Amino acid sequence: MGESIMNINQVMESVKDLSFKDRVLVAHCLISSLETRQDEGIEVAWVELAERRYKELISGDVDAVSWEDVKRRLYFCGCGHA
Repeated sequence: MGESIMNINQVMESVKDLSFKDRVLVAHCLISSLETRQDEGIEVAWVELAERRYKELISGDVDAVSWEDVKRRLYFCGCGHA
């Protein structure tokens, strides 16, 4: 038996049938597969961003948003599932 090769449309249709958690896992795996080498500055950049966001939160420059609010906003804009 020969190998079956799926085109992008077939893949997308198949993914639609997966649970939300499984679609998240597929998305993570696809994104991870794009990372062929680790940029030396990426870790430093993430730490700097996290520290900056933390200071903004502590200083009151920004307001915290709960995960429930984020999911609700995504659901209402049609960008995700709540």
